[in-house]
Amino acid sequence: MICTTIGFSKKSLRTFASSLQQHNVTRVIDIRLQNTSQLAGFAKKDDLEFILELLNIDYLHELSLAPTESLMKAIKQKEISWGEFETAFLGLLEQRKIETRMDEWLGDGVPCFLCSEDKPHHCHRKLVVGYLREFDHRIEIVHL
Repeated sequence: MICTTIGFSKKSLRTFASSLQQHNVTRVIDIRLQNTSQLAGFAKKDDLEFILELLNIDYLHELSLAPTESLMKAIKQKEISWGEFETAFLGLLEQRKIETRMDEWLGDGVPCFLCSEDKPHHCHRKLVVGYLREFDHRIEIVHL
């Protein structure tokens, strides 16, 4: 079972859309806390939904997979380290019992967890799919 992730920053719309198509993505799960910022460019909620509709890809905005506002602020302002963020965010996922909704998100086809970070190394999308993989070891993670 393949599970993909993607960040939209530093990508053109063409590169973004091509990556989704090349990997046969069927559902984009937007895990950003804020998805309407002017800084999001083509990935603003309404624009992104329209683009994905043209590509015949489902769209879902899932706040239960997003960090809290205070956690995002703390990491962005360097009040906490990445390790501290990781520990706190994984605790949040556990508290929210996100694994109970795995089938809904993963379903049939190829899901793609979306956030803004270009690379997955210090991004919560990597933590989300890693957490889910603990509950289903068949998940193969591919970062686009």
